[in-house]
Order: sequence, then C-alpha cells, then structure tokens
Amino acid sequence: MRILIAEDDPALASFVKKGLEAEYYAVDISPNGEQARAMAAELDYDLLLLDLGLPLLDGVTVLRSLRESKPRMPILIVTSRNRVEDRVQCLDLGADDYLTKPFSFAELSARIRALLRRSHLSATSTLSVADLKLDRVERRVERAGRRIDLTSKEFALLEYMMRNAGRRVTRAMIIEHVWNLSFDTSTNIVDVYVNYLRRKMDKDFSSPLIHTVRGVGYELSNRSVPSSAQLQA
Repeated sequence: MRILIAEDDPALASFVKKGLEAEYYAVDISPNGEQARAMAAELDYDLLLLDLGLPLLDGVTVLRSLRESKPRMPILIVTSRNRVEDRVQCLDLGADDYLTKPFSFAELSARIRALLRRSHLSATSTLSVADLKLDRVERRVERAGRRIDLTSKEFALLEYMMRNAGRRVTRAMIIEHVWNLSFDTSTNIVDVYVNYLRRKMDKDFSSPLIHTVRGVGYELSNRSVPSSAQLQA
C-alpha cells in the first residue's frame, strides 16, 4: 500500500517514512501543500498523512480540496495543533482521524491500520492467487494455510506481482513500482529478490506460481507460462 506524507519537517518525515517502510508500506513525502495536493490528486494513494502547517498551501485547504476530488481517500491529520476547534474543523471537513504531535510511532501505525481496515479498500485488502493469499492491511502472507514470513521489500514485490497476476511484468516495471527507481540494466536486484520469493513460497509446493518469461520478465499465475522461444515456435 502506498502512503503520502505531507510534512515540512524533514527529520520527522524521514523518521515516519523509515518506520512505515519497515512495515511494508511504500511511502512518498511532500514538503509543501501545493505539491501534496497535486500528488494526492494525480496518484492513487491508499492514505494521506497531512500536517496542517504546510508552506505554500495550508493543510486545511489541502483537505478541503482533496475531499472534493478524492472523497474516499483516507486522510489522517498529524499536527501540533491541539485545540478542540482545530479537531472539529478538520473532522467536519472530512478528515478520517486526527493525531497531535508529539506522538508515538506505535499509535500512528495502529491508527493507520484501523483506517485502512475500515476504508473502501477493505473489500480488496486480500489478494489471492490459487492457494496463495496476501493481506495488504495486516501484511500477512499464507500459502495453503502456511504462514510465510517476508521482508518488507519481498512483501512489496509479491504484492506488486499479485496485483498484476496473469500479466507479464518486466524488470523495468518492477524496479519502477517496487524500488521507485529508473531501470538500471546493470543491476540484477529484481532477479535476486524473485529468487528469494521462490525459495519461500514455491520451493516446498508442487505447483510453482512465479514463472520466468524469457526475454520479458516474470509472471505470477497458477498456470504454465510458455517462454519466448516456445511462443515463436
């Protein structure tokens, strides 16, 4: 799941970003309100963490604007303003929750999980391919009822492949969406992490789900995938 942090304090934004990435979220940061509004309007974020004291465009204005363009996107206000009037205003404008600074990361994480559980994503929070299941909110992976423990990057890679199940994805597509980088033809990081996944979720099962499509990339599916050579025969 992808989260946008709209926060002009770089140290705090970096701290929250690292914590959320350790919990398998993909995270972007915007240091001002104008950029935050543009990013949230253009991209499909699963959640917005919104500070009220943003430069260029204040958080209340961003909230009001996004509630018109993205009425169902969960928005959690994270601010140092602790007056009742501020909380009431933001909640009346459509904020889903309100957390004051300073806060514990454990509480922030719990509030995020609660918002995601009851948001419109709840119906699609679980991805399934054959006997493989991935819970995007609880960050839990099982195959045939057996729990599979993954690192944050392995989880992000598997989620991306499951969201594109039955579709061939190139290494460039994976690099862009999972690592947020431009594709470097000299790196084999995608192949390394795909092999990590295979050892954990395919090795002990009779039917592999991750298939190599030679000359293209990979496909996650419960069917046999022909190679490029077979396709040309």
